[in-house]
Amino acid sequence: MTYLTMILFERLGLLLVLAFVLTRIPGFRSLLDREFGKKMTLVHAGMFGLFGIAGTMTGVLLEDGVIASRMFVWSAADDQLIVSSSLVAIVIAGLLGGPVVGLGAGVIAGAHLFYLGGIGFIANSLVNPITGFLAGWTARFFSNERVISPMKALFIGVFPPVLHMHLLLIAEPDSNAMIAMVNTIGLPLVLSNSIAIAIFTAMIGMALREQENEAALAARKAFTIAKEALPFLKRDSAQEMAAGIANLLYDRLELAAVSVTNEREILAHRGVGSDHHRQGSPIITPLSDEAIHSGQMQVAYSRSDIQCPHAKCPFESAIIIPFMDTSESPGLIKFYFRKAQHIRPVELMLAQGLGQLISNQLHSIAAEKLKSHIRDAELRNLQAQINPHFLFNTLHMIAALFRKDPEKARQITVNLAHYMRFNISLVASSLVHLEKELKHVKAYMTIIETRFSSRLRIDVTEPTGGLQALIPPSTIQPLVENSIQHGLKNVTDGGEINVAMEKQDNCIQITVRDNGCGFNERWLTEGGIIKTTDQQQSGAGLFNVNQRLISLLGESARLYIRNLPERGSEVTFTIPCSK
Repeated sequence: MTYLTMILFERLGLLLVLAFVLTRIPGFRSLLDREFGKKMTLVHAGMFGLFGIAGTMTGVLLEDGVIASRMFVWSAADDQLIVSSSLVAIVIAGLLGGPVVGLGAGVIAGAHLFYLGGIGFIANSLVNPITGFLAGWTARFFSNERVISPMKALFIGVFPPVLHMHLLLIAEPDSNAMIAMVNTIGLPLVLSNSIAIAIFTAMIGMALREQENEAALAARKAFTIAKEALPFLKRDSAQEMAAGIANLLYDRLELAAVSVTNEREILAHRGVGSDHHRQGSPIITPLSDEAIHSGQMQVAYSRSDIQCPHAKCPFESAIIIPFMDTSESPGLIKFYFRKAQHIRPVELMLAQGLGQLISNQLHSIAAEKLKSHIRDAELRNLQAQINPHFLFNTLHMIAALFRKDPEKARQITVNLAHYMRFNISLVASSLVHLEKELKHVKAYMTIIETRFSSRLRIDVTEPTGGLQALIPPSTIQPLVENSIQHGLKNVTDGGEINVAMEKQDNCIQITVRDNGCGFNERWLTEGGIIKTTDQQQSGAGLFNVNQRLISLLGESARLYIRNLPERGSEVTFTIPCSK
């Protein structure tokens, strides 16, 4: 019995080598993920059926309780019993593939045992399909596990040999010779089969973890490199961007060389082969054209695929990774290798993820630039909205003041120059210091108070500190102008506008009040939210101010509009500032 156990374990070593090779087959991954159709069900059943046949052929023959000296089992005489490890493959087929795969593999292995013959060939034939079906049915209790644990597999592996012994005894119930054989082979089969099944599941688990670790490593590398590549991707010059990306990838990855190209020529090359892979050289590889037009990663596994005309080109293989920005301008990143064997699955996963991440980052950068252009266009629109009547009236007032009050005329001219200079420079920055915005408002107020000195007074309450807080340019002035043109349009005397700024913790609250007619009910709910072309209301001005506050400072900076209890209206917003 001890010798038989040793022989069975020795033969199982060959099966485990085959099992190791099996775990490296690409289609084996679909079995672990349980994502396969009818075609793959037949493929897996056939594969494990052949594995079961291999277990039979590496088994041993018993003749009168003695092991026949054969390396492989090609046939069995009528007085010989085949002791095999076919059940190992069948149990694994059922546990991984379910009842259908287990049953299919068992039928194939059982048919082979029926063909070989020998003592108990009917029991040998039946135990395989029955075991495959039962193992597949048992696997349903572990459906939440991708691979059953070795300890559970060890426990499950005890039962198929026991079932085999029972079928042998049932097939020949009154045979003392069969009872003796069962006593001889029972324990060795239970030990060898259960341990082999546990080892097999452990090997599958290790292979799976190895694949997942490689994928995680590739993803981590891709994310790190993509993050480090961001400053280079923001460069306006294509050559500077390409040189930065090529240097980064060459420094971070174990590659023979890296090239970055557009759809026509090499923009940058780092590594060996720089004597003929030069900047400005045209793209000649057909796989490069295929990658550009299909948008799919291409892999060159031979020099003929690369088709470099240089006789001493050191590259034998390459991975060609396409990327594309929002302008649909394609580019390529090429990983070059000295040998085709250097392209491992981890390099392929890394290249695939890196190409997608860089494309996504280019899209994000383009979106940021578009947002910036839109903001600049809005500011230019603000410049265009400067009321020409305000300019003409101010110039006319200055001309009149030169005759009556030259000093006042000079002061108004200086304030008008400051006001116009500020508006001209609106696009220079998306945010300005509150102190600069306040000077702009005061220049406007000085001009307005001079024009309407008989009916209007404007007061400004400055905050105690916080003048370095940032605010979108030309935010307060449009609110003051709104009060003058609409809130106080019917006021001939005693008009008042108050601009109050109060520091509160980590923000500054800015309020523009007037004692005019106030807003109608519609504008109390829609003011600054819905743009209008109604010339009787300042819809465009409020809308532009509100949208710029929200886009640049966040939702907390939005405008709040209300009518005051006695008379007039109030527009309030807050801007953040450091404590």
